[in-house]
Amino acid sequence: MSALRCQLSDVIVICSPEGAAVLPAQGNALGMRENETVVLARRANASPQGTVGPLGREKHHVLTRSPGRFPGLGERRAFGPKTAAFTLVELLVVITIIGILIALLLPAVQAAREAARKMQCSNNLKQLALGCLTHEQANGFFPTGGWSWSWCGDPDRGFDRRQPAGWTYNVLPYIEQQAMHDLGAGMTVANKKTAFTTRNATPIATLYCPTRRQAAVYPEIPSYSYPYHNANRSTLCARTDYAGNTGTNFVGFDDVVSGDDPSAADAAGFAWPTYDCNGVICKTNVIRIAEIPDGLSNTILVAEKYLCPDRYYDGQDDADNNSPYTGYDWDVVRWTSVAPRQDQEGSKDSYPFGSAHSNSFNAAFCDGSVQTLSYSIDCGDIANGISGVFQHLGNRKDGVAIDAKMF
Repeated sequence: MSALRCQLSDVIVICSPEGAAVLPAQGNALGMRENETVVLARRANASPQGTVGPLGREKHHVLTRSPGRFPGLGERRAFGPKTAAFTLVELLVVITIIGILIALLLPAVQAAREAARKMQCSNNLKQLALGCLTHEQANGFFPTGGWSWSWCGDPDRGFDRRQPAGWTYNVLPYIEQQAMHDLGAGMTVANKKTAFTTRNATPIATLYCPTRRQAAVYPEIPSYSYPYHNANRSTLCARTDYAGNTGTNFVGFDDVVSGDDPSAADAAGFAWPTYDCNGVICKTNVIRIAEIPDGLSNTILVAEKYLCPDRYYDGQDDADNNSPYTGYDWDVVRWTSVAPRQDQEGSKDSYPFGSAHSNSFNAAFCDGSVQTLSYSIDCGDIANGISGVFQHLGNRKDGVAIDAKMF
């Protein structure tokens, strides 16, 4: 049993399974039975016994008692003005506003992330350019372009034209990768093949643009690559997103020596082939600073290379199917005789520089600086052989003065 003290002016409405009744409170204690609901209304004039008058806006209390419970005063609920709450429409409006704000902020977040990735890419090129300059200081010339794609780097063959591998291999000791460079040193031909195969499948983060892909190994497909002379074929190999500047004159990928023994080039009277290369990374040749009369700050050394996004990961692109630690090939060199491009789906192209970045790509110059070059840089009239700014930046000896404001 629970009791509630009532005043003289109170009216009591008792609701139970048997029916409802209206009684004057008369200041008596109110007893409640199970399954009863009692409404106590405090008014100036109570309704007569047996009738229910309008309760109006006066404050009233509801008491309930369920089976097994003994409610006290703490179970009274005051019925007054409605408590404020969100309507469904208001909630939907708030959700819509939040969605709009997220939609506005997302492009800014993505742009900030891309800016960070492009900066990292620029830093990679900076390290590679400084490595090439340190190579020049140590050896007296910039890294050679090597022989061809079918030859892997051999640590026992030095850094000059006797070295069959290209610039990405020769720069390794100067970017803190001496151990990678020296794999296979002093070994037999058979053991070297195993060591070189291991190196081919070892990625280096400095060679990858983070906007394009992660530093990892990717498939080496037999139908898109050929056996190496001095290494075993593997199912996976590393890649590079950067290429050396080999100028405006295309040079083929013919082999320097026949067979699998590079020492054939050491024979007395061996006739070294010559190529017309006006860039900096040249096939079977080395370029000295004195051979760059146009100026180090006006000549591209290495830059980002163009790739088809459809073939980033599957190895089915002739210009991205071999290890970077091999010789002269469009995997590791590109030409300025063609306009640079942004990566485009459905379009494979083995010749140009370019990148996955929008609007521009990064290029390192022979003085070690890294510049951002627009895809719309002046390329002259390529079809009619008229050079523009980009062609002049790739040609180390054309004698054309280029103002930095022009690129």
